[in-house]
Amino acid sequence: MSKFRIGFGFDVHQLEAGRPLFLGGVAITHTHGLLGHSDADVLIHAICDALLGAANLRDIGHHFPPSDPQYKGIDSKKLLAHTVFLVEQNGWRVGNIDATICAEQPKINPHIPAMQQTLAPLMHVETADVSIKATTTEHLGFTGREEGMSAYAVALLERV
Repeated sequence: MSKFRIGFGFDVHQLEAGRPLFLGGVAITHTHGLLGHSDADVLIHAICDALLGAANLRDIGHHFPPSDPQYKGIDSKKLLAHTVFLVEQNGWRVGNIDATICAEQPKINPHIPAMQQTLAPLMHVETADVSIKATTTEHLGFTGREEGMSAYAVALLERV
């Protein structure tokens, strides 16, 4: 059995006026928020999928189905904490995360340290083990038209 596993996660959510915006567990002031069954934190959802994929535990929709009313409006930090619990129950620990948020607005870079400080304890790692980057799509596609946001994440798990 391998000592390390790598997982990849991707998520996308539509933007909607008047909704709160949560990214990386941090509330960000903006005119639009992400639409979803939970709080629609696109970054946390991508990280959850990366972690679950690395542990071969299926995906976020399998564990937290949008058809289940208990997840309606749930704080995605709770989903991440439970995901990490599942990963650890299966003999793994989080090594590090590398993630990218794709959004035209608002500017993400000022919020990255707060995201790292919020996410690291949930995954039982140091803030230096949570890399978060931001990019735009240069006004191309649904992200460029500010219709939504997406996030990508890669997770490294280490065998306990």
